[in-house]
Amino acid sequence: MSFNLIHIIKSMGLFQLLIAGTLVVMAIASTTVFLERLWVIYRSRRASMAFAQAATKLIESHSFEALALEASAARSSHLAQLLAAGVRTYIKATHEPQASLGPVELARRELERKVETVAADMRRGLSVLASVGSVAPFVGLLGTVVGIITAFQGIAKEGSGGLGAVSAGIAEALIVTALGLLVAIPSVLAFNFLTTRLDAVQLGLDQARSEILDHFELASGRGHGATRHEKHAPHAVGANAPAA
Repeated sequence: MSFNLIHIIKSMGLFQLLIAGTLVVMAIASTTVFLERLWVIYRSRRASMAFAQAATKLIESHSFEALALEASAARSSHLAQLLAAGVRTYIKATHEPQASLGPVELARRELERKVETVAADMRRGLSVLASVGSVAPFVGLLGTVVGIITAFQGIAKEGSGGLGAVSAGIAEALIVTALGLLVAIPSVLAFNFLTTRLDAVQLGLDQARSEILDHFELASGRGHGATRHEKHAPHAVGANAPAA
């Protein structure tokens, strides 16, 4: 018997066609998530590189208000989103001091919360890839089992057996298993690829969070023992940030 995929698909029963359709939908969903996450990572990386060039000088000079303005302009950068949350909290706590917690501690807590939020946003949709990668083979196997049962029921009904009588039905059933594997394998590879890339991004965010906290502590220590002019110096830098 020659292998004719179109003929096999036309010969499938209703249940097998439903299973095949489900696998096609799962393949479309996983492909969409993969491409969308790739675009998000690429866009964030490009925006973060541009933001980091401007932010490095502002952080080193402790121009935090100008840094907040710069971060607000880089909306697609996860790095900018993280630093903006910490910088705004630090500036607010500096201008409105609280007796219980200092500006650095408040900024640290806000950065910890923001890291979790950013990480969840970066990994949005990965559960779809994980689910497709783990479930698709079993969905295909379900279609195969039902197809084989149907083939043997046909043998029992006709009262005749032999390899020739069941080979066509088994081939139709195994096509569904093959389709399930074709959907699952790329999904698993895509999940592992994106997880590796996102882990690298999150490591960079953790390092940036630690660095900005170091500069908050340096600025706070310098501010406690310095003049009022030093405290108000970031305002002058922030006023010129939009033109940069």
